[in-house]
Amino acid sequence: MPINVDEVLETYWDDLAPLRNPVMLIALRGLFDIGGVATSALDWMLKERDATVVSDIDPDPFFDFTQERPEQVIDEDGERQIQWPENDFMIIRYPEGARDMIVLNGVEPHVSWATFSQCIVEVARGLGCNLVVSLGAAAEQTPHTRVPLVVGSTTNEELASRLGLSRPQYQGPAGVAGVMLGALDDARIPSISLRVGVPHYLMHAQHPKSAAALLQHLQHVLGIPTDHQNLVDEISRWQELHDAAVEGDPEASAYVTMLEQRYDHAMERNMPSGDDLAAELEEFLRGQSDDDPS
Repeated sequence: MPINVDEVLETYWDDLAPLRNPVMLIALRGLFDIGGVATSALDWMLKERDATVVSDIDPDPFFDFTQERPEQVIDEDGERQIQWPENDFMIIRYPEGARDMIVLNGVEPHVSWATFSQCIVEVARGLGCNLVVSLGAAAEQTPHTRVPLVVGSTTNEELASRLGLSRPQYQGPAGVAGVMLGALDDARIPSISLRVGVPHYLMHAQHPKSAAALLQHLQHVLGIPTDHQNLVDEISRWQELHDAAVEGDPEASAYVTMLEQRYDHAMERNMPSGDDLAAELEEFLRGQSDDDPS
């Protein structure tokens, strides 16, 4: 039988103080988060922040536990606990920022994608989000020696025009992200998909440089501190490991040099500044608030 959203979504925000200009951030570990870059970026963003869980999605109907196995752990009291895949919505308040955030840093479901996506829609509606930003990472022909590029897309015509974002052109088998963004479109909730590149020749390594690029982009455009500077040591450590992996292979070194030249040529093109993007997004969100009948 079809799953009802009310059966799997718990909310805890009845007594919640009002949020300031809330935007939702989503990253899901899975096919569209190569190297766990997007989810690790949100882990770093949440690391020094007080986060309050205001909603969660019951994992039981959405996962094949032979693929996404729960973990058995011993807690501080010596008791055995089972940790299931979590999809919790957390609120982070930013007194020093332009807005508050609702963050879902979770795990891509295996089944019942439509119901899972509708849970996201219900939380966005319930908390008054004027925008949902989904984060991901993809293997790209990008050199590990350069700052990874962040690209965005949206189906919202006004956002695409203001921010210079592309409109999705892909046709073919869809993933969870596509179903989720489609559900948000149907609910008339504007959304943006941001994807950062990961060097395809180092897919099985960690990529804190890509995570930092994603966070820096979010900080500039959304006006919230993401503490991406805390990744400096990790970036340096992994840069040395990446360099060592490439330097021992002449063919790999020549390939990276070619990628560097291509990257540098592309960066010479005119691109909108982060300040311009932030101003345009703020203007768009003000318009959304003005249109809200509540």
